[in-house]
Amino acid sequence: MASDDAINAALGLGDNREAVYDVSVEVSAVLGTANLPIAQLLKLGRGAVVELDRRVNDPVDLYVNRKRVCRAEVVVVEDHLAVTITEVLKRAAD
Repeated sequence: MASDDAINAALGLGDNREAVYDVSVEVSAVLGTANLPIAQLLKLGRGAVVELDRRVNDPVDLYVNRKRVCRAEVVVVEDHLAVTITEVLKRAAD
């Protein structure tokens, strides 16, 4: 698991982390992406399958405020999906 220092460095917080403890951020886990022509997108309906650019067991990207900061694996916790962080990126990537 990543240390607090590594996450602080990835987010560019340095030693000033206590100043932001109560600030809320948006966290997103991206399973993959797909590019579709608008015509194909308009044809999508219930039961349609959109193939993503990732394979089963590939890591997902974890974004904080739209900046990629970690890679993670999808896990199930009780009846919810969750992620386990496997890698903290050195610098937040777009």
